[in-house]
Amino acid sequence: MNDGRYSAGSVALAFLLGGAVGAGLALLVTPKSGPEARQLIKGQATAAREEALKVADDVRDKAAELLEKSREVVETKKAVLETALEAGKEAMEREKERLMTKIKKEEAERA
Repeated sequence: MNDGRYSAGSVALAFLLGGAVGAGLALLVTPKSGPEARQLIKGQATAAREEALKVADDVRDKAAELLEKSREVVETKKAVLETALEAGKEAMEREKERLMTKIKKEEAERA
């Protein structure tokens, strides 16, 4: 489901493609000399690279946040399961003691 947001990868790809298309069009329509055109392309390539690095940093930060949240969820679920396991063990021990008491009582009544 698309909620109107775009992933960082999509934005970076669109930016890079836009930069490449813009550079190509600039070469075709510019009245600049070769060195000037190359300088223009170099500037656009540098801007595209900087934007790509920024997007990569954002993606890395979001991935780190997601990893930390995942760890927290796992730790919480682990604690809940450990508590449930201990409660189950205690209930089993109580039931075992109750049954042993009942068996001993029945044996005593038969004797």
